Amino acid sequence: MSRSEQRRQAREGESESNKILYVLGAVAVIGIGAFLYTAGSSAFSSAATAPVELTIASDEELIELAQGVSLGDPDAPVTIVEFGDYQCPGCGSFAMQVKPQIDATLVQSGRAEFVFYDFPLVQIHPNAFLAARAARCAGDQGKYWEFHQEVFRNQSRWSSATMPTSAFEDYAETVGVDGGEFSSCVNSDRHADVVSANMELGARMGVSGTPTIMINADGQVRRLNAVDFPSIVGAIDAMTATPGGN
Repeated sequence: MSRSEQRRQAREGESESNKILYVLGAVAVIGIGAFLYTAGSSAFSSAATAPVELTIASDEELIELAQGVSLGDPDAPVTIVEFGDYQCPGCGSFAMQVKPQIDATLVQSGRAEFVFYDFPLVQIHPNAFLAARAARCAGDQGKYWEFHQEVFRNQSRWSSATMPTSAFEDYAETVGVDGGEFSSCVNSDRHADVVSANMELGARMGVSGTPTIMINADGQVRRLNAVDFPSIVGAIDAMTATPGGN
């Protein structure tokens, strides 16, 4: 399928998962086959705190399960993709310093859509997987981005906790979600499959650290080395410049 056909399909309402499939094609992802993680939970809670076991038979099945959370117009000419970890200090800086600029300048203007994919580095950030699930629990009540920012804003407070569930419940209350419903979600394995699939999607796209930023614009896909706002805008400008234009 040509890039023009892909972009036409996106305008006709293709899901965000399929937009990332275009990125997968661009980086020549190999066949996936079976994908296995060991289910994990804390001895102090029923909350799933580590990737769960999945069996993925094809790229298409992985794309169907992995789900980014988008902000902005899905028909925007540029898609900015972040693979991030809630316990990663660099991701915290990105969320608090760079993302607000992306939102105000690029997303709200309709120039770009921003999509966040979970990529918790569980070997060094033991609370990151639970944080990713908690954000999606808040998202069930329409408060994903508010919770996203609140968790990053308070990153230094919960990162070293043995089990940060109560902290996440406090942040959920702060952003206005129903506490009982949120607590029930967090203290379960809900969304663990999606977060696990996001991790595999990132791995198959060559993601090894966070934050990883990719830009899809005008038929081009670029992974950025620098993730500051000027570098992101500069990359978008270069990728969308009209050949021969002024």
